[in-house]
Amino acid sequence: MNKMPIALAVFAAFAAPAGAADLTYSEPAPSYEAPAAASGGWNGAYAGIHAGTSSEHSSPFSGDKEFMAGIQGGYNAEMGGAVVGGELELSHMGDTEVDVPGGELRERYRLAAKAKVGAPLGDTLIYGTAGGTMTSLRDTSSAEGPDGWKPGWLVGAGVEQKFNEQISGRVEYNYTRTGDVRSFSTGTGTTETNVSDHTIKAGLNYHF
Repeated sequence: MNKMPIALAVFAAFAAPAGAADLTYSEPAPSYEAPAAASGGWNGAYAGIHAGTSSEHSSPFSGDKEFMAGIQGGYNAEMGGAVVGGELELSHMGDTEVDVPGGELRERYRLAAKAKVGAPLGDTLIYGTAGGTMTSLRDTSSAEGPDGWKPGWLVGAGVEQKFNEQISGRVEYNYTRTGDVRSFSTGTGTTETNVSDHTIKAGLNYHF
């Protein structure tokens, strides 16, 4: 008996189901992965410069304004859709005049340590800020003030715009109050009072 036809028949019987399986099998579709949310790029350290005007009057149209300028540096972190950070700022206040009983004093320098919380809108950041200050004051012809630095606090708000990955510009308003400032004038003697000022400043930051 010729066994070749029988062997071919058996091979065909096994090969047919395997071929059918190959025809119906296909690779599983790749699972969908949502793209990661794009970062606004506000994370990290920065440093920059600022300049603006300072006055004890809240009206921006008051003629009693002085030019002020300084430097700043800080760190931002994006958390849960918000930007939080801290900043140190040193400013020359341009001898801003503030009223005390019987006369005036001049604010010369200010050091501020500020906390910041903001809402990022892509390349734009809208934020509020608050912190502590140390301000040095100078005598005038009408009053003599304290030696050294006097503590105080500030609150404010601003908006910052990124021009590229490294450079951003911002505009910020601060209200600052320095408490229990001791002064002496010939008309009133020695007194203690609170003094305050309003600053509007623009700045540039470099992001590392």
